[in-house]
Amino acid sequence: MSITEFIKGELKGWGKTERKVFPLGIILIAGISIYMHDITPAIISAICGICATITAGKGKISCYFFGIISNLCYGYISFENAFWGNLVLNMLYYLPMQFVGISQWKKHMKKETQVIYKTKLSLKERILYFILISVLCVGGYYLLFALEDSNSFMDSVTTILSVFAFLLTVKRCVEQWYVWTIVNALCVLMWLGAFMHGSHCFATVLMWSTYFVLGLYFLKNWNKELQSESNS
Repeated sequence: MSITEFIKGELKGWGKTERKVFPLGIILIAGISIYMHDITPAIISAICGICATITAGKGKISCYFFGIISNLCYGYISFENAFWGNLVLNMLYYLPMQFVGISQWKKHMKKETQVIYKTKLSLKERILYFILISVLCVGGYYLLFALEDSNSFMDSVTTILSVFAFLLTVKRCVEQWYVWTIVNALCVLMWLGAFMHGSHCFATVLMWSTYFVLGLYFLKNWNKELQSESNS
């Protein structure tokens, strides 16, 4: 597939409202962030991260290319704010998993629309994920507390949940959006706290707030699509 064909495929399937609201939202966030004198990595991370979430929600493989850039910048600002869990998450998990995601999604694309086939977990799988996540969150808290993380509880929960949310993203499961919604809400609080303590990361607060809204939007859309497919 040529670059031109790839771009055309990525631009297919967008609704009229999406074509207007999404770009305006990105421009607005970029403008506010610049006005607030945020550092450049935070602004780039926010813009690319939002683009990654939007394209992931639309089932477009380009989400991973935006994700790579966002991860690198987000890792830097996590380091600057001593959020060690988020730093490790982005550099040692998200970054390599972006390439795994590209490989996996390429195998499950609808040729006519260049959109992925969506799936959902069984009840047994949901219970197993819940138990495993709970145990790891507790263990992560004690580890980060020992490392003098600036917010051990929040950093542990968001890190562990994010690991599984991204895994579910690669697996194309609708449950990812439930997990991302929790992660996004907690991250808004975590980064808002960092901003209130003097960190120039308001772009990151806006980014996670936008993630939260987008997560709810795509949760509804994916459930609607899966329900429609099961009825047909």
